Amino acid sequence: MKKIILTLTIFAVSICFANAQLLPSFQFGVKGGVNFASLSSSSTFSSSNQAGYLGGFWARVGALGFNFQPEIYLTGKNVDISNNGSETKAKFTSIDVPLLFGGKIGAFGLGARFYTGPLVSFAINKNQSFSGALSNAAAFNYHNQNFAWQVGAGLDIKKISIDLRYEAGITKQSYGNAQTRVNLFNLSLAVPLFKL
Repeated sequence: MKKIILTLTIFAVSICFANAQLLPSFQFGVKGGVNFASLSSSSTFSSSNQAGYLGGFWARVGALGFNFQPEIYLTGKNVDISNNGSETKAKFTSIDVPLLFGGKIGAFGLGARFYTGPLVSFAINKNQSFSGALSNAAAFNYHNQNFAWQVGAGLDIKKISIDLRYEAGITKQSYGNAQTRVNLFNLSLAVPLFKL
């Protein structure tokens, strides 16, 4: 009897592990969260980070424990800037498109993910409206846009994913006479709308 129970347990664990890791899968969902942005150090000004937001959609294609996760979301980044004794609040709004590659370990509805990849940021400002940035993102028109690199980890608990990421700016931004990069941490919550 013990051998039968042991055999059935091993069989059940193997099926769950195979479904979670090895077989091809596709997911699509929504996500939202907060970010803390900062500007890279400069000799002409200093900055302190403030909370911002992000919200949008993600997809995940995976097999053999690895996955590709493209996303698109609206991001608001806020930074307080000190320059010669004066304080300024800088706000950046953009449509961000990260293209992440990573892996996942776990089974039974629990899993840990790790990933990294490039991000293209389509700015929304006085020169480009929300619809203009969205059409550039959909056409992947990357000219005159900002680039960054993301690295992070996530935890899957049943149908909820929690992600913590660091985003390092690659493209330099102009602020007055200085050149700086936008870096940030973001914490987000994601929920799949459907899975295949």
